[in-house]
Amino acid sequence: MILTRRKLLQGSAALGAAALSPRVGLAQNAGFTSITARPASMQLAPDGYAQTDVWGYEGMTPGPTIRVAKGARVQRQFINELPQGSSIHWHGIRIDNAMDGVSGLTQDAVVPGQTFDYDFVAPDAGTYWFHAHNKSVEQVARGLYGALIVEEDEAPDIDQEEVLLLDDWLINPETAQLDPDFEAQHDRSHGGRNGNFITTNGDYQFSSDVKQGDRLRLRLINAANARIFVLSLTGLEGWVMAYDGMPLEKPEKIDGEFPLAPGQRVDLFVDVTAQEGEAAYLLRTIDERLLPQAAFPVTARSSSATRGAPQPLAPNHGEHITDVSDATPVTLRMEGGAMGQLNTAVLDGEEMTFRQLAEANQFWSFNGVVGMTETPLASFSRGELVRLKIENETRFPHAMHLHGMHFREVLEDGQFGPMRDTILTYAGRPTEIAFRSDNPGKWLFHCHMLSHAAAGMRTWIDVA
Repeated sequence: MILTRRKLLQGSAALGAAALSPRVGLAQNAGFTSITARPASMQLAPDGYAQTDVWGYEGMTPGPTIRVAKGARVQRQFINELPQGSSIHWHGIRIDNAMDGVSGLTQDAVVPGQTFDYDFVAPDAGTYWFHAHNKSVEQVARGLYGALIVEEDEAPDIDQEEVLLLDDWLINPETAQLDPDFEAQHDRSHGGRNGNFITTNGDYQFSSDVKQGDRLRLRLINAANARIFVLSLTGLEGWVMAYDGMPLEKPEKIDGEFPLAPGQRVDLFVDVTAQEGEAAYLLRTIDERLLPQAAFPVTARSSSATRGAPQPLAPNHGEHITDVSDATPVTLRMEGGAMGQLNTAVLDGEEMTFRQLAEANQFWSFNGVVGMTETPLASFSRGELVRLKIENETRFPHAMHLHGMHFREVLEDGQFGPMRDTILTYAGRPTEIAFRSDNPGKWLFHCHMLSHAAAGMRTWIDVA
């Protein structure tokens, strides 16, 4: 049965009343810091509009930034004060499988009023994030996410750092409340839940003062449900230092636009070239229009000289893959969605027509199978080299995220792309990735357009 907007609102009202009851069974473990997910309200829309009801960690969205040293232990007791079960996924961290936070695969969802202790080491410096991983299409869209920053052993030569979480919200312009239809068929079968109100760190007009000549580190995180941000710089000269937390061997000079897909991160070093009294900008392109994503008013001058290209950041782990001739081949074929060619696929062990799948609000398949199954896409021995070919036979792009490990794209010229954990695949264009299955456990592999994941684009691999 397809959940209607009215039934969802009725259910939400009942659950909202239940959420007011006292929580039970909360015992703080020694050494653990609590992190509580709960409903809250914030001034998301401009002044004059009502506050927007959101869900946030510590009642904030984004949640409080977690900042630790490389190799440090992270201990957080998750307290669930939401009206539905939840869990936390630590996106991009090479983590012990039991701590990965995937409800239904690595743990049970934490029911309202209960807790779960996350305890892991952050082995790699870089920009990561954490977000809800049960009913993610709803819970992330309501605001359940935050930044996780792992510091390098030696601080880089910068003057200022900004952690910028980019998001969009689907808001009723009359009430300033979130559209409650998180299961809309159009979103699930097309490009995903794209919002009509865009923010940086929950602020639609984010601004931070800078000085001319200063070098900034911008840690960009795409927390949106489905939006691919197309970004550029003005008044800033910049270099890409790392993708998805993994430093580049040589910084890449930014020349023009660059995309940031859902789940992806990018670290930039930028030098402020705008004059004192002007402003520099991180811009986004929408419908061929350039709009401010973040503003940097230049309030003073520290130097009029430029520093030149920065030195690379210290490398993290990661095998420099140079040969995949002996790698285990695996193919992932994506089908479905609006205007797709999916005729039949298997859902819950039963072969169904696309019409039947649509009635179940499921629209996408991997290798002819919709959603999670008891058997993995593939099983690997520990340390096995894998070459995974992704054939995107749909009409839409998909941001594919592999939990627990990083990979490199196998390029057409035989070279290899940078280390990543989330890669954007384009319609009609095959993509190949290579990775070493060096982290044992059950690891999710899914589209980070979260409406797509909810509508079938989920699978997993097993590393012995």
